[in-house]
Amino acid sequence: MNKHEFAICINNRGYEVSLETRKLYEILADADAEKHQQIRVIDESGEDYLYPASLFDRITLPAHVIERVFHAQI
Repeated sequence: MNKHEFAICINNRGYEVSLETRKLYEILADADAEKHQQIRVIDESGEDYLYPASLFDRITLPAHVIERVFHAQI
């Protein structure tokens, strides 16, 4: 199992400055947030924040893709 999880933003209504639709976001584990149907992601500010989980679809990436994502030039 890979320690990195990702989600794609499928709706940014109300969070247009913080989230971009169709963009990949890294998920940070937060069991308390999940109990409240929220998800903690690193957003456009570069910081982690809670958002409604309904704004995202979790995805599974192959290990080699995750490696490339983390080594991609910004």
